Amino acid sequence: MVKLYGYFRSSSSYRLRIALNLKGLAYDTVPVNLVAGEQRGEDYRAINPQGLVPLLDTGSERLVQSTAILEWLEEQYPQPPLYPADALARARVRGLCQHIACEIQPLNNLGVLRYLRNTLGEDEDAVNRWYAHWVTRGFESLEAEAPADGFFGADTPAMVEVFLVPQLYNARRFAVDLAPFPRLVAIDERCRGHDAFGRAHPDRQPDAPRDEG
Repeated sequence: MVKLYGYFRSSSSYRLRIALNLKGLAYDTVPVNLVAGEQRGEDYRAINPQGLVPLLDTGSERLVQSTAILEWLEEQYPQPPLYPADALARARVRGLCQHIACEIQPLNNLGVLRYLRNTLGEDEDAVNRWYAHWVTRGFESLEAEAPADGFFGADTPAMVEVFLVPQLYNARRFAVDLAPFPRLVAIDERCRGHDAFGRAHPDRQPDAPRDEG
């Protein structure tokens, strides 16, 4: 069984949980507390010098960077496919995924937000405006390409949804106004009906805080 090192709120880790579930692959979760800085600790850096999550331990190899891991999963476990069969359609899907992975998420990850707060001295209002700006700008183009029904390029959730759903989760955490993006919100609602997405949700992870009341 593979091991997934990640953090419950990490959108990159969330992506992998969804994909592993869609592929029907069992995995063990190994929490890495980003807030506590465990990713920078000596023990974790010994297995991942990048000091990032996620990391997938296949039993014979340790793979890093979610997009690379997702490509490996698709090649190693081609059924069910998360990419369309047509080469041009695959390129379009990759473009949408990279838009989320490269143009939205990196600008709003924990390290960037901490730099804004701790090094540049920005207050929470400024940090939240920063977050909302990049998410909104990224979602505007995704909304323009989103289908009126169904999913991006498929009758069932596939690779674009693997990237999109975690980003919508984070947008809600930071109170980003999603009213201008009804198609994206509708796709997210449809994904909630799939067990693979439900089991991957941050609230259902072993390192998620529990309500002790």
